[in-house]
Amino acid sequence: MPLLPLHARRFFTRHAAPGVENLPAKTERPAPADRWRDVPSVPLSAPLERFTPSDRWRSPLGWVGGALLLVGSLADPAAAAKKLSIKLGPVQSSVQLSDLQHYAKTGDVQGSLRGYRLLLSPSLQSTLQSSIPLDPNAGHRLVKDLLSSSAGDRLLTALERVIPNGDRKMLQLALTRAATHTNGLSLLGFLQEFPAPEVVLDLTAVASLTSQMNLAYWQSQALTSILERELTVPEAAPFHAELDPTRPGTHWVRQQSLVFRDYERARTIPVDLYWSYRTTGPLIVISHGFGADRRFLGYLARHLASYGFAVAALEHPGSNVAWITEITQGRTRGRHGTDLLPSQEFIDRPHDISFLLSELDRLNRHSTLLRGRLDTQQVVVIGHSLGGYTALALAGARLDLPNLRQFCNSPERVALSIADWLQCTAADLPDELPDLRDRRVARVMLLNPVIGRLFDEESLAKIRIPTLIVSGTSDAVMPAVSQQLLPFTQLPADSKLLLTVIGGGHLSVGDPENLNQALTHSLFMREQGDRETEALRQLLKGISLSFVKQLTPDARHYKPFLSAEYVQSFSTATLQLRLNAQLSEKLSNWLQMAALPLEQMTSSAQPQPRQYVRTQVAGTGITVLLAGLPLVVFVLPGYLSSSVNRVLRRKGQPGRANLSGQSQSEHSQPGHSQPGQSHRLHSERADGELTDRPAHAGIADADSKDLEEADRS
Repeated sequence: MPLLPLHARRFFTRHAAPGVENLPAKTERPAPADRWRDVPSVPLSAPLERFTPSDRWRSPLGWVGGALLLVGSLADPAAAAKKLSIKLGPVQSSVQLSDLQHYAKTGDVQGSLRGYRLLLSPSLQSTLQSSIPLDPNAGHRLVKDLLSSSAGDRLLTALERVIPNGDRKMLQLALTRAATHTNGLSLLGFLQEFPAPEVVLDLTAVASLTSQMNLAYWQSQALTSILERELTVPEAAPFHAELDPTRPGTHWVRQQSLVFRDYERARTIPVDLYWSYRTTGPLIVISHGFGADRRFLGYLARHLASYGFAVAALEHPGSNVAWITEITQGRTRGRHGTDLLPSQEFIDRPHDISFLLSELDRLNRHSTLLRGRLDTQQVVVIGHSLGGYTALALAGARLDLPNLRQFCNSPERVALSIADWLQCTAADLPDELPDLRDRRVARVMLLNPVIGRLFDEESLAKIRIPTLIVSGTSDAVMPAVSQQLLPFTQLPADSKLLLTVIGGGHLSVGDPENLNQALTHSLFMREQGDRETEALRQLLKGISLSFVKQLTPDARHYKPFLSAEYVQSFSTATLQLRLNAQLSEKLSNWLQMAALPLEQMTSSAQPQPRQYVRTQVAGTGITVLLAGLPLVVFVLPGYLSSSVNRVLRRKGQPGRANLSGQSQSEHSQPGHSQPGQSHRLHSERADGELTDRPAHAGIADADSKDLEEADRS
């Protein structure tokens, strides 16, 4: 859910009639050696501005640094509070905010800061200098909307404990005023806008909250050696096979960008379709994570299509990178237009795929060039992160709102992971939920999925289709123990596989061409570099192909590649790879024990003071604040470059997407229609200008006459 990916900066390059494919006409088949090498490049519109939390977020800041961090990433002098009082038990001392501001600007320690010289460091100075770039005209509304949400309520509850002399109105005022500063939302800006002569910071409360940050991630880290030992298969002969499923197939891949308009739900669904003239077998649908887009797994789509499968990589308009862009610019409209992640997105995402399958089925029946090439009755869904949830919902898992709400609102739930914030968004859904299952889905492959709190054991036990889960033990966004390993034990025993990447992070599976490499240094990603994760991506090519091939007559030829020996053969010094159909009883017990602190760490037979209880409920809001606004940790670490924003604002220019209009927007507001209702393919010229871009060299420009004629009929 990862700074802005490269593909978001080139977005769409020319108009196409939405809903009518522009497919290549005459083309020449490239030489086999050149087929995958000479991919035409797309020039970038502007260099991406870099913003990385870097080591300053990870190195110890001392009590003062940690305390300041937890107040928020919330710069510009504004006139209210003049000093910061630091309280530790009965001891309280003060520093002048002017001295703190001088230190942030120059690094010079003067006046009231001299007594804290040993606690000051370059990393703290860098933290004080950091700000979240917001449009001053939109920042006020953005923060106001956040604070009016359930996550904002939890944030304010935590801040009331950390800053005991501030009530909710004072905190809201300081945050909203700081958001209007010309150089963005910053910590100093928040402190200076606090409407009182001083800001009192309770270090005891800060320490309590700090100790709870992302416990699930650290539990996964602690289990790494156990997982490596328990999941390893006995030594066997080196794996050999005549086939190599990681090599490109023999089919000539075409890539076609489409736009479908769901008028019932007011959503525009962009899709990249990868196919060949000899396409056969099940249709593959790829669902991206929060804040990403349809090209996050582009390399995997091209690989599968080269073996003759049709692959549809869609974009979810309420949780993609374009949606986040609109949020940061304050230009969204509609009932859900101010939510960073609308709770309705947990319903709309599965509906997006069901709607897409119905539209592709129409093309399969009526399109001249695609007729008979899209098997929409036998579908494999591959989902990353929030896309993993989407795939499981389509497979039949149901949301467990009562247990989810209990977790999100209980003072005993203190695991402040990003996954918890993401899941608690769904707690705002109404009690009556539609059935999201789509029986056309035959298999699901979940990459670093968010599962843990969304579905209960009974719901997961109802999954009746083969499920493959990929889990990374160094995933700080979706911690492995709570989000994948424990849920895996609850799936039916006869139709599941677990691929554990010991040392893998949240973005390790992503396409390097579509990721900004600055993410490898960010606070929450903790990613290894491209070279270190290349073996994993090669393995994913082979294992995903073999997983899909089980629905074809070639199943027995590819079955050996779904083995522990094959997966383990890809292990490297930095990534140990394991494949298991079951977990040992010993390991299952370890996982259950590891989960106990998340549920019971602060449990007590004695009633807790109300102030303490309220602090615990606020955890996920603090995570949002620490990551920056917005918290787009799946593709963006809380920052959108101004150059990209300028690109996304342009309208009517060749090679740009027009993203401003609500009714025709790629990120239109979610609605409430059910799959299976009457939908129309968008047949007018859309605002999103799409490109028919070849998957590799040698593919000519598109010719849409055949499909236009078919669509008119």
